[in-house]
Amino acid sequence: MKAVTIFIITLLLSFYIAQCSNYDQLSKNETDPLVKYKVEFDSTNFDQEMALEELREQIKGWENDPSESVYLNIQTLNKIPAGKFLSIMNTDYSKALGVTCLHCHDAMDWSSDKKAAKNIAREMSKMVDQINNNILADIEALGERTGAVTCNTCHRGDKKPELNKEGL
Repeated sequence: MKAVTIFIITLLLSFYIAQCSNYDQLSKNETDPLVKYKVEFDSTNFDQEMALEELREQIKGWENDPSESVYLNIQTLNKIPAGKFLSIMNTDYSKALGVTCLHCHDAMDWSSDKKAAKNIAREMSKMVDQINNNILADIEALGERTGAVTCNTCHRGDKKPELNKEGL
């Protein structure tokens, strides 16, 4: 009888774990109804626009909240409103590098840091901030003109920028 009970508990636990693995955590707030949501797209046939629509739907009502209060593991762009955060990811990162979300993210766990590209993007973001906020600000000859670099400044739609462009 004890073995049967252990077997049933193990079986129920494995079903529970399997069920949990089909969900991803979006919000830090455990009382929010969106803490867990079913991922409804297949990463092998990833449709970025559909994924962004899914995420926009998930954050409805929180679009103007700071990104770090809506998403997990936000280390850069943490003061940006959650709705604008998705636009920045899509335009300033994805399009500038000519990649989809899957270049940096695991569609089953958006907060995961297991892809090196995500950590590289964070470091590159720090570099861009330093250039824009410190280095360009110190160039007196610019005067009132403001300059800014973005991912697109170097990448121009390519994952790996060509560092020695001819004719420059």
